[in-house]
Amino acid sequence: MALDVSQFYKATNPSRPLQDDRYYINFSSVRGGDIVEELARTITRLSPDEPTTQLLTGHIGSGKSTELLRLKKVLEAAGYHVVYFESDRDLEMSDVEVTDILLVIARQVAVSLEMTGVTMRPPYFQRLFQSIADTLRMPVEISNVSLSVGIATITTQSKDSADLRSQLHQYLEPRTRNILDAINGELLEPAIAHLKQLGKAGLVVIVDNLDRVSSSRKLGDRPQPEYLFVDRGDQLKRLGCHLLYTIPLSLAFSDDLPLLTNRFGVSPSVLTMVPVIDLEGNCQPESLAKLRQMVLARAFPDLGERDRISHLEEVFDHSDTLDRLCTISGGHMRNLVRYLYSCLRKHDPPLGRDTLERVIRDERNDLLGLVNAEEWQQLFRAVKARTLQGDSDYNSLLRSLFLYEYRDNRGRWVDINPVLAETDTFREWRAGEGEGVMG
Repeated sequence: MALDVSQFYKATNPSRPLQDDRYYINFSSVRGGDIVEELARTITRLSPDEPTTQLLTGHIGSGKSTELLRLKKVLEAAGYHVVYFESDRDLEMSDVEVTDILLVIARQVAVSLEMTGVTMRPPYFQRLFQSIADTLRMPVEISNVSLSVGIATITTQSKDSADLRSQLHQYLEPRTRNILDAINGELLEPAIAHLKQLGKAGLVVIVDNLDRVSSSRKLGDRPQPEYLFVDRGDQLKRLGCHLLYTIPLSLAFSDDLPLLTNRFGVSPSVLTMVPVIDLEGNCQPESLAKLRQMVLARAFPDLGERDRISHLEEVFDHSDTLDRLCTISGGHMRNLVRYLYSCLRKHDPPLGRDTLERVIRDERNDLLGLVNAEEWQQLFRAVKARTLQGDSDYNSLLRSLFLYEYRDNRGRWVDINPVLAETDTFREWRAGEGEGVMG
């Protein structure tokens, strides 16, 4: 089977979550377990008849959306009606309130119900829409509309206007409890009853991309992630259906982690990076083999693993070039695909080592321009300690992907982004045996 270059280009687009099962590689054996199986079991076996709330975290770009779409298919196969959506399409991630999240969930559920032939016009929300229009003098008519249209109108306008968003928050926040009660009583209860009449086992809502909320300060000078998920987690879990939220990785390292776990009744599930290199710097053959397959599956999706390897030189000039691509990614899924995509922008397959090194050089130069002297010192300390627990100073390093988080049988640990590890600054510090020498 010859390489279809056009199809390969499309399959390596890093901006799209993976939806074609032919490209999927299961990394559960090198990530310490099958996270989709764990999340699904909580719903289908442990609590099939009562609402659950689960949390998923990991680096942005680590493959959470891919796994959540896989979870959606697993739950649908088990008979559940699943509403999956990307929250950042509706929310202004620098300024989110609990009521924003609740209303977006309500809209997505209502839209999904409309596809089954049911249009919702809950009385409370009809009154609420009219009151909002009158109080905030909104320039559009949102009374006597369906639930999905009314909420869509509000969220669209508020996302585009900071002033309107502020006014809306001031109006809605004191009404949070009433909004929750109305969503449960006037939307979710009849929705679940309707779905069960259709033979469904229940309703599951998956709220993706909430891990992208910024660390801007909210009430009490609290970082937004802590404010939303710790301080107000009780409200986020009160909806009467199965829920799954993605949350920022920083919360998994926060001193607030025990309180977060207490709020939701479960610890966050963490989708870790793939450990290509272990704590001692040794290559992990199984991880490397799976990353190779992740790349080659995009080139030859209809071939088995062994056959893909036999066609490797249609994609790369040598197997060492593929291995270099996999190791420099640090096991970060999106970066692996992004580096591959950058290579394809420069040259048609087979890709040579010189092309890959140009991509790595460009990435290294870009990252060097982003890391300041204070962050370098933080990176040095993190690499020496290998842990960040309870230290919020490191959150920006995780968010910026200067630092990667891993887990293995010995526990959790961190390491520097492999691209930054090849800079003169880091090499000089390493040569100085951790004395913090700056290059």
